[in-house]
Amino acid sequence: MSGPEGTAMGGARSVRDLRLDVLRGLALISIFINHTPGTIYENITTRNFGFSDAAEGFVLMSGIAAGLAYGKFFAGPGPYWPGVGKMWRRVWALYQVHIVTTMIAIALSAGFAYWGGYFPLMQRNAVTALHKFPLQALVGIPLLSHQLGYANILPLYAALLFAGPVMLWCAHRAPRRLLVVSVLVYGVAAQWWINIPSFPNKGGWFFNPLTWQLLFIIGLLTGLAIKRGERLVPVKRWLVVACLLFMAVSAFVALNIPVAGKPAQEWFGRGMWHVQEALHTPWFVLGFDKTYLTMPRLLHALALAYVLSCWPWLRRACASRFAAPFALLGRNGLAVFGLGVVLCYTCNGIKAISPPSLALDSALIGGGIALMLAFAWSKEAWRRAEARAEGRPLSRAE
Repeated sequence: MSGPEGTAMGGARSVRDLRLDVLRGLALISIFINHTPGTIYENITTRNFGFSDAAEGFVLMSGIAAGLAYGKFFAGPGPYWPGVGKMWRRVWALYQVHIVTTMIAIALSAGFAYWGGYFPLMQRNAVTALHKFPLQALVGIPLLSHQLGYANILPLYAALLFAGPVMLWCAHRAPRRLLVVSVLVYGVAAQWWINIPSFPNKGGWFFNPLTWQLLFIIGLLTGLAIKRGERLVPVKRWLVVACLLFMAVSAFVALNIPVAGKPAQEWFGRGMWHVQEALHTPWFVLGFDKTYLTMPRLLHALALAYVLSCWPWLRRACASRFAAPFALLGRNGLAVFGLGVVLCYTCNGIKAISPPSLALDSALIGGGIALMLAFAWSKEAWRRAEARAEGRPLSRAE
């Protein structure tokens, strides 16, 4: 929810807001570390200091980026097909990366079982369906009804971006009504456990698009506001204080009471259940569930985004040369995320067959981040070389 210092993006000449790139790059690193469990570095990622984690930030920033990149195509009377085409081509790219990384993740799990003699990898992250229900799983993977762990955020993004043209058309004409409908869909889906079904496994998508759409739509509206040189939510001192207090409580809970992403049977989780029963509140108001993006997670992500948007120093910090590597990752988010999925499955296999050590943790995490940076750099170098060869200016990366 960028502040007035981001209004340069609303003028005739589009200027990329480096805060978005840097924060998205940091989110990608955090996701990679969280998806390589058991390392010492897992203890310093954002999910240890609040109710939300990098996934919420990634989806919110994806919505902001979509509003900035595609919003102009739906502002006028039409035709809208150029914008629809651009968005759906991006959906196709997301689908391709998801399928490729999923198949590589399966191959890595099978490879560690075959050559490393470590079969538990074939029983984790929903890979087990391949040897329990091989025919059904091979149908489910291309239909997105069967998603592997650590590789299931791209289907969410693809589903939201596929519906993006309708969202953006409504956002230009009736933003408040769009937000009201989004909140109602979120509440109904969460309260009655409505989700897109999975196949062949039971249940639904790990990231439920019917609830996560609220965070994405807030991002879209934020991106459109930035384009107009405005803020979606004005800077209010009392609101900043309220958000900081909520974040402080969230950090205290996360640091002292196992609940966020940890066993729900801990006493705090039981205490919240008793409060919910006493107040007769819907379960998602006080619950801690990632699939349905329950309110503690949603509010923490929004509070963090609002506070960061109110601090002018963040723009200066993100424009510094020290932040350039993170901006590089953020500019190439799709490619970096896809590589991160492959790397996390590789790292999980290496950790499984190797004795634990700080040196191993450092090599895996440090080496993985270095490979992501090298991959992002190579993609930009390739684009520059192609642009020079064709005698055209280099277009801005999405």
